[in-house]
Amino acid sequence: MSFFPVAFDNLVDKFASLPGVGSKSAQRLAFYIMSLPEEEAMAFGDAIHEARRSVKFCRVCQNLSAEETCSICSGSRAGSGTVCVVAEPKDVAAIERTREFNGTYHVLHGVISPRRYIGPDDIKIKELVARVAEGGINEVIMAMNPDTEGETTARYISRLLKPFGVKVTMLAYGIPVGASLEFADDATLMRALAGRQEI
Repeated sequence: MSFFPVAFDNLVDKFASLPGVGSKSAQRLAFYIMSLPEEEAMAFGDAIHEARRSVKFCRVCQNLSAEETCSICSGSRAGSGTVCVVAEPKDVAAIERTREFNGTYHVLHGVISPRRYIGPDDIKIKELVARVAEGGINEVIMAMNPDTEGETTARYISRLLKPFGVKVTMLAYGIPVGASLEFADDATLMRALAGRQEI
């Protein structure tokens, strides 16, 4: 039995449906929204509605965009010949923070995951293959998470792109900066050794 009105419980349920938000966090967020002045609460709701209404997928890279083509795909990097393939839009933000990558992206919006019933047709793989088939791409960098699903997705795409003669690479994974070798697991050490570079 709830001690609160149905509308409040519905708000808690909506927050709890977000990834990574448990029931206690959802309740805290709902209490916070209820403590806002009405104008701020309305502005919060309007921001969600406006983002949902106006943000779409770039027709080229499938990243979030306000226009038909995002600023990266329509800018000076468009002809770079290098495409970095990521699972989610948040991964684009992570790579952009490094300020080291000067190519374009392709966002899959997921990874192949048989246990979650996500197959190749459920993510944006066909769109990537079509881009590569058009020509002008020399290298495809697979920037997937270093887990089974990420590696499965990367290897599947690599096989699809082989007939086009493009170079397909994966990010090197290894020991994080500032970490101690003593605490690294075997798989991480193996990857660090395999991805070593000349100095």
